[in-house]
Amino acid sequence: MKLLKEFKEFAVKGNMMDMAIGIIIGAAFNKVIDVLAKQVLLPPLSLLSDGTNFENKKIVLRDAVTNASGEVTITEVAIAYGKLFEVFLDFLIIGFTVFIVVKAMNRLRSKANDTKNKTVATPKDIELLSDLKELMEEQNKLLKASTST
Repeated sequence: MKLLKEFKEFAVKGNMMDMAIGIIIGAAFNKVIDVLAKQVLLPPLSLLSDGTNFENKKIVLRDAVTNASGEVTITEVAIAYGKLFEVFLDFLIIGFTVFIVVKAMNRLRSKANDTKNKTVATPKDIELLSDLKELMEEQNKLLKASTST
């Protein structure tokens, strides 16, 4: 029963919804990156390399062996470095995109946390902490003035 209670608290706090939204957006983002890499970036690279299709590039370690009827008896063994290149390109695109998004979010967060910046609405918790800090500074000044006299 304790496990069920903990799960209920987890779900109610919004963690589950945050995770679900992140997974859904991540899946959609993966499709966008896949198309961007395979349909937008790789064709020009292929053109620059004299029409080479990177997806099919491989180093064959052992050729496939077929019998007289054309059936494959021994499969080909190959290192598909072209696929590795594609996946690495996907990784770079995703990494750079996430870097840009996080950088933009950090910039917005720092603007929102700056209580003196009136162009962006400051969250209530930051505003209250700022007010508390100002009140404590005033109180410290009053205490110092009363003890020095």
